[in-house]
Amino acid sequence: MSKAVAICDSQPVAVEGLRAVLASCEGLTFAWAAHSITEAVERMAQVRPGVLVLDKAFGIQAVTACLNLVRVKGWETATVVWGVSITDAEALRFLQAGTKGVLRKTEDLQTLRDCLLAAASGATWVRPQSPRPRAAKGPPLTQREQQVLDLIGQGMKNREIAAELGIRPGTVKVHLKHIFEKTGVRSRYGLALTGWNEGLRLGA
Repeated sequence: MSKAVAICDSQPVAVEGLRAVLASCEGLTFAWAAHSITEAVERMAQVRPGVLVLDKAFGIQAVTACLNLVRVKGWETATVVWGVSITDAEALRFLQAGTKGVLRKTEDLQTLRDCLLAAASGATWVRPQSPRPRAAKGPPLTQREQQVLDLIGQGMKNREIAAELGIRPGTVKVHLKHIFEKTGVRSRYGLALTGWNEGLRLGA
């Protein structure tokens, strides 16, 4: 069964371009387009699509608020945030707010299709901007390192992680150093994003 995709984008050209892609994508159909988040929310209150593509250009706070609303309302609509430029920190924030996909508008058409199809199926899709991990080649993470990694994925800072696990902030830094060495990732945002994509987080 095809999933209907709605588009919320401020640029009509972007809407028409995505609509053309959907016309050639098996398993996805075009539902409707909105040119503001307010309009999109009003439409979703009446007819909920399987996937909603949100333009990051509306602003991080506005997009995050929309993602939170979809989650609070319990609407069965998977969201995908896309934009010309999305940093690791922004992608992580959107994922933590409940989006199913984070995508740059500069990606190729196949990547766009893959992202939309993954979101429509209920999976989480994001292309890491940091190096992919080398966990399969190096030693596995210890249980404590996995716990630290999981809390990083939740957006916690070192002091918060230390308080949660009952250890010192300095010990958290040591665990982070080992995690970076084992995964090959060099930033905590990249590490969190890698966890979303590679299933390194506990409970993934």
